[in-house]
Amino acid sequence: MAAAVAVAMGLTAQLPDDLRLAEPWVLPSTAGLLLVVLIAGDPGRISRRTTILRASSIALIAVLALASSWSMVRLVHDIVTNGPETDSASELLRAGGCVWLGSVIACALLYFELDCGGAAARAERMPRTPDLAFPQQLTPEVSPEGWRPRFVDYLYLGLTNATAFSPTDVMPLVPWAKAVMSIQAVTSLGVMALVVARAVNVLQ
Repeated sequence: MAAAVAVAMGLTAQLPDDLRLAEPWVLPSTAGLLLVVLIAGDPGRISRRTTILRASSIALIAVLALASSWSMVRLVHDIVTNGPETDSASELLRAGGCVWLGSVIACALLYFELDCGGAAARAERMPRTPDLAFPQQLTPEVSPEGWRPRFVDYLYLGLTNATAFSPTDVMPLVPWAKAVMSIQAVTSLGVMALVVARAVNVLQ
């Protein structure tokens, strides 16, 4: 999770100024501070359940999700209105890739935090009916004993949902999961289609 947050912070620095929510140092500083609080308060497996840690985790994800959403909206706006970064196919693809990957990480963090009450709650006890059903839960006879989803599983979910534009092997079972996965699929499809179409048009 910490590595994914660090990547998201780095992606923000690669974006054109017009696609950033604030000054280049604001998001990395804010996200970095919240990440330090989480690591200091619960180093290792993320198994402590406290109000401060839960609030810090939600705040971190909210910051990254807000920044990602802003960048996505601004990118679509600039493509439609012929913004400055849309004049170069390479610059547009770079910006689009950063925005797209940032949204994948933000969604993965959101799944990680909301599924079954969060990582600490999952470490304590996995419910009989999860919010997101992974293959290991649907077919427990082929999964290791005591299996629990880790962040890499949620990152994989975010990546596949953003590329397939629909659930693949992880099934959403509750309304919030269906809503978030639907929004991610639709926005990912729209951004990828617009970025590729504009880049091809510039190259012609």
